[in-house]
Amino acid sequence: MPRLIASPVRVAAAGQPPKTIDEFVGGASDGTQAVSIARMASPPGWAEPGQRPEFDEWTIVLEGTVVIDHDGGELEVGAGQAAVCRAGEWVRYRTPGPEGARYFSVCVPAFTFESAHRDPEA
Repeated sequence: MPRLIASPVRVAAAGQPPKTIDEFVGGASDGTQAVSIARMASPPGWAEPGQRPEFDEWTIVLEGTVVIDHDGGELEVGAGQAAVCRAGEWVRYRTPGPEGARYFSVCVPAFTFESAHRDPEA
């Protein structure tokens, strides 16, 4: 039987300045461990620590630009585009542009702070 997800759950975000994460599906919102689906709103100049996660992550950008730093350089993902980062790759997400970004993140299996393996913050 279909089940309505009436609203997302607001979860803590890494990085500065603070961004907003609203999780519709995942460990924080409904206990699902197979996948997490979250809507992100990050302000101009936001950056999070690098990470080497245990999950694949798809980023679908609705507005603005998300920059994904990786071992080989950086990847700019603009509105209407998407990117996938595979488990075990080192990545760092940021929104350096003047407009920030609005995007969705899909993680398989679901994101947890423990499985992100974030770099220590300087």
